[in-house]
Amino acid sequence: MTMLSADRLTLGYGRHRVVHDVSLDVAPDAGGVAVIGESGSGKTTIARALLGLVEPVRGRALFEGADIARLDRAGRARYRAAVQPVFQDGGEALDPRMRVGASIEEALRMRRGDGPTVAELLAGVGLDPGLAGRRPHLLSGGQRQRVVIARALAVDPRLLVLDEPTSALDVTVQARVLRLLAGLRAERGLGLLLITHDLAVVAGLCATVHVLFAGRVVESGPVAAVLGSPAHPYTRALREAVPRLGAVHRPAGRPDAPPAADGCPYRSRCPLAVDRCATEPPALEAVDGDRRAACHRAGEPG
Repeated sequence: MTMLSADRLTLGYGRHRVVHDVSLDVAPDAGGVAVIGESGSGKTTIARALLGLVEPVRGRALFEGADIARLDRAGRARYRAAVQPVFQDGGEALDPRMRVGASIEEALRMRRGDGPTVAELLAGVGLDPGLAGRRPHLLSGGQRQRVVIARALAVDPRLLVLDEPTSALDVTVQARVLRLLAGLRAERGLGLLLITHDLAVVAGLCATVHVLFAGRVVESGPVAAVLGSPAHPYTRALREAVPRLGAVHRPAGRPDAPPAADGCPYRSRCPLAVDRCATEPPALEAVDGDRRAACHRAGEPG
């Protein structure tokens, strides 16, 4: 069953539109869903809309098929218990005046029925329960992020919205947090919506990916197909931008060019652009199997 959905979402701040007509579904048994793209592509704005923090300009953010903006009191309570966020910086997510144990206890009070203890939650994310008495500034970045995850788990959610959950951590700590999240997904059947720019993180946590450029989905489908053999030149450029030992990175097109105002937004960077791209915005259409791409030349060799 789909738990969280974006239904033709258009989002913006004032008159500035940052997300255009985006649709996606997240179900707890979907194996993890990722939204990837460069900085400024609209990834976090989509996450904030699905958390009820940004009001859509058009379209709807849905929880179990109901418009989040129109949920009644009981519906909001179910939604807040089922969907929990984990943001980029654990330090900003925790109240610096509260000991971490008290922060987790605050979340536990939202839980219905019997639940784990603070010590059990900390141990469950690989932390010494003795850290409950410390304030956030006395913990490392990785420890703070695991405290945030423990607090999210306190209400027994069915889905975590992860907004760049490891980007503020060094590589070794990133690996620990990612192993933790993968283990929680497998053990608890947790749904994951992962917002990231890191393709390596996607491959380890998710089954489905939506690639975002300039606020538009340009490719979506199974992770192995989309990242293994991209149909859109932007996805291909993202993959080629990942550092590889011994490889020479040659950016495709003009990586710093702004999105085009007419036709295909990616054409100002695209090495495959043709005359049609200047006048006709491509629709997101089936390429093969469950994969879709918004490109007039989808699937052609780059």
